[in-house]
Formats: sequence, structure tokens, C-alpha cells
Amino acid sequence: MPKPVSSALKPMDVLRGSLNSSVLVDVRGNRGYSGILEGYDVYMNLVIRDAAETIGGQDHGMYPRILVRGDNVIYVSPVNSVRGE
Repeated sequence: MPKPVSSALKPMDVLRGSLNSSVLVDVRGNRGYSGILEGYDVYMNLVIRDAAETIGGQDHGMYPRILVRGDNVIYVSPVNSVRGE
């Protein structure tokens, strides 16, 4: 059953809960990044650590830390790791 609207998470709540966790970020220009979310601001500028870049679905490189400008962000998705530990 869907949650009532009053208890729905807001986008900034999701980002706050994803700090120091893995995220997937899709940006304009058919690019994407995956890595650890280190920080963000109200404009959705994102700092991502250990970032893997993909362009057009192809791996393009790894970066120790990147800043993604918020006006390029299409979506940010938390990655829930599922491990049998």
C-alpha cells in the first residue's frame, strides 16, 4: 500500500540518507557516474568520490573525486548493495 503523502521522502532527504554511500548519477550528454556521494548542496551540485564515468554506456574512466554541476543532473539513485554476509 502506498505511503501517505505527508510521510513521503523529499529529494534532499534521499540525498542526506545517501551520504557516504554508493550512488548512480545520470547527467546530460548521455553520461553517467557511479561512486560514493561525499556531499551536495541545495542546487544539487554533487561531490562524488571514486567515481566511474560512463559515456554512451561505455566505461570511460575512474576519478578520485569529481564535482557534478546540479543543472546537468537528470537523476540520482542510491545503490543498495545486497550481500549475503
